[in-house]
Amino acid sequence: MRKFFAALTIMASATVSLSIHAATQVEVSTNLGDFTIQLDEQKAPVSSKNFLRYVEDGSYEGTIFHRVIPGFMAQGGGFDEDLTRRPSYEPIKNEATNGLKNDRATVAMARTQDPNSATRQFYINYQNNGFLNANGNQAGYAVFGKVVKGFAVIEKMATIPTTTIRSMGMKDVPQQPIVIKTIKTINN
Repeated sequence: MRKFFAALTIMASATVSLSIHAATQVEVSTNLGDFTIQLDEQKAPVSSKNFLRYVEDGSYEGTIFHRVIPGFMAQGGGFDEDLTRRPSYEPIKNEATNGLKNDRATVAMARTQDPNSATRQFYINYQNNGFLNANGNQAGYAVFGKVVKGFAVIEKMATIPTTTIRSMGMKDVPQQPIVIKTIKTINN
């Protein structure tokens, strides 16, 4: 009887270990350094798949972090160095009720006032920004990953002076472009 239970325990362990999902990591190389984002495809499948589509088609390369607000967030992925808007796929469903919070080092989808308008732009939180989370009265902003390596690069972004470009209605634009040189999925 003990052998039977021992065999069941081994089989159960093997089954559990096979069903564990390896999280996808994305390495981002910028002109300020590299950082790594780990996606949460379990809790944010739509946002993760959307983000990976832009990674895989190469269209994030050459884009900039066009809005950096120290103590709040760094936003990028939508414009090139000339501030020309990059083309986007269709907007995605907002997953802000997935249980992930806009905490320090998390990555979330940027959007307009329409909760289901996120396309390619994303942001990285410098601090816990609870007011961006979904609640009864607010749709919130969908977190889909976290910077797990190289957060010092994100912090370095906040040291670059910013400006306002009135003709484009853009504020908090870094005066020195922060360019995504390469972005790719990596084995973890």
